[in-house]
Amino acid sequence: MNQQIDLSQYREDARGALVPVSAIRPIDLMRDDLVNELFDAIEPKAQAYAESKQKGIETVRTFVDVSAAEFDVKPSKKGNVTLTSLDGKRRVLVAMQDVLTFDERLHAAKALIDQCLEEYSIGANANLKVIVQQAFDVNKEGNISTSKVLALRSYNIQDEKWQRAMRALTDSLTVHVSREYIRLYRRDEGSGEYVRVDADTGKA
Repeated sequence: MNQQIDLSQYREDARGALVPVSAIRPIDLMRDDLVNELFDAIEPKAQAYAESKQKGIETVRTFVDVSAAEFDVKPSKKGNVTLTSLDGKRRVLVAMQDVLTFDERLHAAKALIDQCLEEYSIGANANLKVIVQQAFDVNKEGNISTSKVLALRSYNIQDEKWQRAMRALTDSLTVHVSREYIRLYRRDEGSGEYVRVDADTGKA
């Protein structure tokens, strides 16, 4: 006869093994309880927020269609939309944002840039070397910062090889995906500027 295991007296570890509660340190049990409690409390709200954002975007797009119908036209779904309340205190923005990535030509651009740095005088390129190194550093996910790499194009270096490198950078840029987002703004009564509302707290 098989004996049933009381699972309430065990916790699963990272390897999937069942460990008796009696063999686990109290502080480790407290940590496990805290993580699970916070996760159970916050995750549903995060999911609900994501769903409400998507519903908000769809509602705004539907309103834009209704508004455009007065002129017997159908607007593009790609355009940015800004809606402002009658009192001017609240503003909703729905916009598209392209997520940019680089293709294989980025390696050619990096090789040209490295050649430039080797050819320039040591004193003149010391700071530029640091900037280039930082631009091509990878993050924890193994990706480089698109904005830092593209910022290299702002340097006014009149050198044919450098210019070729910058053209290679530009040509290597591709749109990976376009994402639609919604943002809320509240007008500051003092400055009159619209301040973005923190979605987590509802405060500007």
